[in-house]
Amino acid sequence: MNFPSNLKYTKDHEWIKVEGGVGTVGITEYAQGELGDVVFVELPAVGTTLSQGKAFGTIEAVKAVSDLYAPLSGTVTEVNKKVQDTPGGSEQGAVRRRLDDQSEADEGR
Repeated sequence: MNFPSNLKYTKDHEWIKVEGGVGTVGITEYAQGELGDVVFVELPAVGTTLSQGKAFGTIEAVKAVSDLYAPLSGTVTEVNKKVQDTPGGSEQGAVRRRLDDQSEADEGR
């Protein structure tokens, strides 16, 4: 399994890549393997405010449905439509958000 050093990980198997005050969020390879074939992904709309540790969407697979949790607080600036249109490609970043508090990223979650 690959663990890129430029990503931060949560205990719930989400990752975030922070660049210039903007974070891109996705799920880990491990989570994808555990879920199995992904059939549906529900993501928030652009402009939605997310709170660290709170659910912001769902990922539905043949085996289970799982909530997606926000690694950091922020406002959604972009949703990766490709993830919704082709749910099996969830290793890509699902949403981008402007971070409300950069210090949350520095805490090393």
